[in-house]
Amino acid sequence: MPNDLRALGDQTQSDAALATEQINPATVDIDRRSSLEMVRAINAEDARVAEAVGREAPQIAAAIEAIAARMRRGGRLIYIGAGTSGRLGALDAIECPPTFNIAPERIVGWVAGGPSALAAAAEAAEDSAEQGQADIERLAVAEPDVVVGITASGRTPYALGALSCARARGAFTIGLVCNANAPLARYADIVIAPLVGPEVIAGSTRLKAGTAQKMTLNMLSTGTMLLLGKTFGNLMVDVQATNDKLRRRALGIVQAGAGLDPAAAEGALQAAGGDARVAILASRAGIAPDLARVRLAAHGGILRAALDDALDAAP
Repeated sequence: MPNDLRALGDQTQSDAALATEQINPATVDIDRRSSLEMVRAINAEDARVAEAVGREAPQIAAAIEAIAARMRRGGRLIYIGAGTSGRLGALDAIECPPTFNIAPERIVGWVAGGPSALAAAAEAAEDSAEQGQADIERLAVAEPDVVVGITASGRTPYALGALSCARARGAFTIGLVCNANAPLARYADIVIAPLVGPEVIAGSTRLKAGTAQKMTLNMLSTGTMLLLGKTFGNLMVDVQATNDKLRRRALGIVQAGAGLDPAAAEGALQAAGGDARVAILASRAGIAPDLARVRLAAHGGILRAALDDALDAAP
């Protein structure tokens, strides 16, 4: 492990200066309050989170552009972290394939301690920078990839080791932290730092910090998918209709995207083999589903581009 990384790891033993570890003066007597007063206190603190994330909008936007650029070249988006931070990354990654019909290996979530740590706490795993490096190597991170290191404190050894190794392997690196001047920034090409301040319960970063991380991850993945053309307007036209709920959603998407009544939308969707993009393109451009599928493929599966081209070519 590099000497500078070892020194940074040593600093994690002194967290008293971290804003997320401070005692919140607004909640010092929360255990003496009624349940309603507790809820209002927590809600009041949560109300600060969206503002903190909003202040990071330029950094989040730059990160989205960088992720989309690398994914267009075949790279992956990889989230990595320990504890709650790692689990939030894994959650965002898991939700992307059914929502945007992207291959699961293109967006990866990895938590310290491995898959078993998703269901059971493996808190000791966060103390090893070497394990963070080993996991990046296990994932075969390479130059086209983007690695997002997630850590509320910004100094978790596991995340430091992971991001340091990712950068050394040529990946684009992003640090998602909730404290200023975080050591992780040394290994990040972009730092996103929503500063949420002290938690309702001192040091319990699954609260405001976790909410800020989840909001930011929502923006990173959704914004990237938007840039990659995975929606049509705000319709998730690439949704995988793998259950009744999603089949009903696909039907509604075809209705809205093609301007059809329910019966016509159902017929179009069936003719398109369940592909909402094909159904919308075929209906709006007045072409057969097979031709719509060909034109979609010619435009990388991006419905907006395929539809614009089809309408421009129409007599």
